[in-house]
Amino acid sequence: MLENALTFSHSLLKNTINQGDLVIDATAGNGHDTLFLAKLVGPEGRVLAFDIQQQAIDNTQTLLSEHNILNTSVIHDGHQHLNKYLSENTLINGAIFNLGYLPGADKKIITNKDSTLAAIKTILPKLANHGLVVLVVYYGHPGGQTELSALLDSVTQLPQQKYAVLQYQFINQVNQPPLVLAIQKK
Repeated sequence: MLENALTFSHSLLKNTINQGDLVIDATAGNGHDTLFLAKLVGPEGRVLAFDIQQQAIDNTQTLLSEHNILNTSVIHDGHQHLNKYLSENTLINGAIFNLGYLPGADKKIITNKDSTLAAIKTILPKLANHGLVVLVVYYGHPGGQTELSALLDSVTQLPQQKYAVLQYQFINQVNQPPLVLAIQKK
């Protein structure tokens, strides 16, 4: 069976991230991707999870606590500011973004093209060789199509000598199914 967008994003990361790596959850949300990443990198690795909503921070911290996860910093800040939390020589092995709004919360609070593109611009130069940035793009809400268009414009311009960029999406489903954009440093 073909994997849905979220499952496919996890498959990509599972094949890329190793124990001891540093990874980013750019949109902590309810903590599921943060927990997934924390288990992948193991106790010697490190996860930095970002979100602008206190509800997301609380949900993520609760989930991590329930699973006794200690290798994660949950940061109440926008992903566009992640450079403040990284040293100059930091190498990032992987990152995931779930773009849209926090499920179960105010649907008017959404990710936007400016902050997302700024975060990607920060991550790419710090991406380790064969490191991977995965964006799961939910765009079926006001503002979502604008963010998707800006992302597609940006990632299609990345030099193919340095990055491989993939788009994965079901095209025969109704209601704007999410898509995955994956950027891997060569």
